[in-house]
Amino acid sequence: MIKDNASMLIKNKQSDFFKNGETLHINNRLKRLKALKKSVNAHETEISSALKKDLGKPAVEIWLAEIYIVLDELNNVIKNLQFWAKPKRVKGKWLNTPSKDWIVPEPFGVTLHIAPWNYPFQLALNSLIGAVAAGNTVVLKPSEHAPQTAAVIKKIISEVFPETWVAVVQGGPKTAEHLLQLRWDYIFFTGGIKVGKLVAKAAAVHLTPVTLELGGKNPCIVDQTANIKVSARRIAWGKYMNCGQICMSPDYVLVQKSKSKALITALKSEIVRMYGEDPMKSEDYARLVHEKHATAMVNLLEGQDILYGGKHDVQNRYVAPTIISVNNLDNIIMQNEIFGPILPILIYDNENEIDQIIQHYDKPLSFYVFSERKKWANKLMKKHSYGGGMINDVIVYFTNQRLPFGGVGNSGVGCYHGKYSFDTFTHLKSYVERTTWFDPIQRYAPYGKSFPVLQKILRLFS
Repeated sequence: MIKDNASMLIKNKQSDFFKNGETLHINNRLKRLKALKKSVNAHETEISSALKKDLGKPAVEIWLAEIYIVLDELNNVIKNLQFWAKPKRVKGKWLNTPSKDWIVPEPFGVTLHIAPWNYPFQLALNSLIGAVAAGNTVVLKPSEHAPQTAAVIKKIISEVFPETWVAVVQGGPKTAEHLLQLRWDYIFFTGGIKVGKLVAKAAAVHLTPVTLELGGKNPCIVDQTANIKVSARRIAWGKYMNCGQICMSPDYVLVQKSKSKALITALKSEIVRMYGEDPMKSEDYARLVHEKHATAMVNLLEGQDILYGGKHDVQNRYVAPTIISVNNLDNIIMQNEIFGPILPILIYDNENEIDQIIQHYDKPLSFYVFSERKKWANKLMKKHSYGGGMINDVIVYFTNQRLPFGGVGNSGVGCYHGKYSFDTFTHLKSYVERTTWFDPIQRYAPYGKSFPVLQKILRLFS
């Protein structure tokens, strides 16, 4: 663990480096981002090996959900950064005529990033990419629960950036606690709601702006017109990928009564198709992050109506893909985000129940509807508040950088991805450039009879 005074020293060195202005040059940023892309490609095998050791992730999921997303983000930023960072001239107001009115993007300064363990590579680097693109320096604390991945990240970053620009600080909760006591220009946190509130509280002491990427109980509604086969396949894929440790995964399914048996049968079939009769032997089924989390999942299953799965091996961090029936919103499994491979099935009879159940919980990060009634599905999507969502699919909206990704209410504050990442780590500074040859006297005291004239002109040109 890095010592407290070392953390402060790194932060102070970055502050001095930022003041020197090297990060303000777009070409310098692009040079480092291109080098980062090259380094990620060069270390692809090490990244995959580390993620396999930390979370037991299958090779395909590692490449698609970790490495590819980072490379895609880098490609997008490298392609568009010159345009994003360019000062924009806007139309002036009559009162300032003649003038040139400018919006100038500028970086906040020294930023702190605290990354999670569920996607420890992708979620650490994606926010970092946005911060560097905007001209900030970064202190990154990767998760201590993915130590192999954290070590590879540190290796990559040290090859690409001087520590005065981007530094990786490793350690556990005490390290995070100390880092949060320091004064930062921006804090970006991805993790749970409980810790997110502590981050917000620490940031408030210094009036530091924050982005909080959190989670919640993401509903997945399946109505009577839904294509059950496709719905089950996509829901099962989204729920059990990474052993359910995805902030966007369906937390519970709300299915119309007439389709409940068919959906449950189809979900069971999809689990077998994807992972076989014994998912523990499947190379495509990941593991929970540690024994403590596996124990928490097992405890949630106590006394539940298990429709499928339920097998577990805590020592090997294994809990099978599981389906349970829930008919009570006060059930312990419905109290918090599950973040594991347990899928509760709730049944609704009439559509009024949908709103009642969804509104029983805080605003979710994600919201999913499976239906062939396009008008009805879109109405539902527009009616409820959530971070992001999909009709007839799950999770993959995350991959489109043209869409902002972030929560609302308890599921998060702020957003990022693509241009939205650049905007998140950018202060939009405005200024007006004026000449001295035109200076109407009506603007100045003593106003006398000139004010009605000025008032009339302003009303006319408003």
